[in-house]
Amino acid sequence: MAATTHTVSNQAPPLLGYDVFGADRVLTEAVERHLPADLLDEARGPLAELGRSAGSAQAAEWGAQANENPPRLRTHDRYGNRVDEVEFHPAWHRLLGHAVTAGLTDAWDRPGGHVRRTAGFLVWTQAEAGHGCPLSMTHAAVPALRTDPAVAAEWEPLLTSRVYEKELRPAGQKAGALLGMGMTEKQGGTDVRSNTTRAEPLSGAGEYLLTGHKWFCSAPMSDGFLVLAQAPGGLTCFLLPRVLPDGTRNLFAIQRLKDKLGNRSNASAEVEFDGTWVRRIGEEGRGVRTIIDMVAATRLDCVTGSAALMRQAVAQAVHHTTYRSAFGGLLVDKPLMRNVLADLALESEAATVLAMRLAAAYDAGTESESAFLRIAVPAAKYWVTKRCAPLVAEALECLGGNGYVEESGMPRLLREAPLNSIWEGSGNVQALDVLRALQREPLALNAFLQEVGRARGADHRLDRAIRDLLTELADLQGIEARARRLVERMALVLQGSLLVRWAPPEVADAFCASRLGREWGSAFGTLPHTLDLASVVERARPVER
Repeated sequence: MAATTHTVSNQAPPLLGYDVFGADRVLTEAVERHLPADLLDEARGPLAELGRSAGSAQAAEWGAQANENPPRLRTHDRYGNRVDEVEFHPAWHRLLGHAVTAGLTDAWDRPGGHVRRTAGFLVWTQAEAGHGCPLSMTHAAVPALRTDPAVAAEWEPLLTSRVYEKELRPAGQKAGALLGMGMTEKQGGTDVRSNTTRAEPLSGAGEYLLTGHKWFCSAPMSDGFLVLAQAPGGLTCFLLPRVLPDGTRNLFAIQRLKDKLGNRSNASAEVEFDGTWVRRIGEEGRGVRTIIDMVAATRLDCVTGSAALMRQAVAQAVHHTTYRSAFGGLLVDKPLMRNVLADLALESEAATVLAMRLAAAYDAGTESESAFLRIAVPAAKYWVTKRCAPLVAEALECLGGNGYVEESGMPRLLREAPLNSIWEGSGNVQALDVLRALQREPLALNAFLQEVGRARGADHRLDRAIRDLLTELADLQGIEARARRLVERMALVLQGSLLVRWAPPEVADAFCASRLGREWGSAFGTLPHTLDLASVVERARPVER
């Protein structure tokens, strides 16, 4: 007979068996807002199906298995032949295959494709974030490949395919393919113009041989890679196929896999090139220009990925406190805990609304929306990814000691949280990119100001923040030293303007009072007590109470 000391009580049930999409009011409202009625009817079913899969026990198990069994590098076969293969746990392939089948690499030519894909990416990333890397790069490579119509005609149907084939074969023999990326080198990092990898032209038009290295090559198991190298005409973009058309392996030596803080399920590698065959994408010397649209698209995925981590962390915190009792009542009903949860929910909602607004701008494709993206993407990437780690840490604390245990899943979220602020350019890079746009592209600033101006007159704190921002923008002397502060304010004003227009009044009021007002402390849980905090928390609840 079991001892009564082993009876389990006052523990929250696992947050499983729910629709991650349908339970997210903020996300469902954004999809309804940004998709016309005919596309909305078409999108709801697949997103709900993906949401149920993401919230299932099966997906949770796949995520745990993929992280507990990280990829392994196999450089040689049993006979000593160099093979340079990365082996993944079957759970990784199931996660990645499910995502490809759901269309998370297919957005560019579908009506409303970016809104639908961004919503799906936000949903499915909550199951496991590591496999989002190859999904993001495969999706984002399309505009770069379109620089060369012949290459695009060959590769784009494979990248946007909903067929996942993990085996390495010539691209022409596959029904679907993934693309990775190798830009940075050990001596330069973000400063890709200092790359030393050399590209020697062959007699064939657009064909070259590479000699050099890459310090970070993302998703080295992919079918192809976009890489930067120094051609005779300067830094140039190339497509490197993993397997050549005749079936032989390209010269792609994986030296080691990175031992990373988080993102454990995903492989990142150091690679060497020695006579590696590639095809030029774009003109010689125009490598950065060729990949810039790819970088912008992956930066949006950084924003979306952080929003997904935030949402999952908040959902876990609200769920736990809804069931956990202490000091005579449920934690969620305690005024101080409610303040913390409401503050976290505000941050999560602002991130989701912003990510979906950027996706809608991609779908619009107009000159003004493209100009808006030029500033809004790096500003959002700077701020949202920076807010992710402190939010996840606070949400983990809401679970107390339970949250510090691996089985809760919260430590994995915490290890994952800093990545998006580093990938595709860290905070300083984003801030400097915004400055470049401010100084060189007046249409971008005009589009940004028009966007935030749509909410003028709706909230006095937002109006004051816009006036203060205009004052800062009027003085660009010595701007670099205060660039972070400026970009933070731009991101907050943009988030505030979107929430004032689209969120319930209690959410917009709480955001403006805290992020744009003067009534907020330095830690989460310091919202003014006069706000309707209960409604803000209720809005973030993942399942019915």
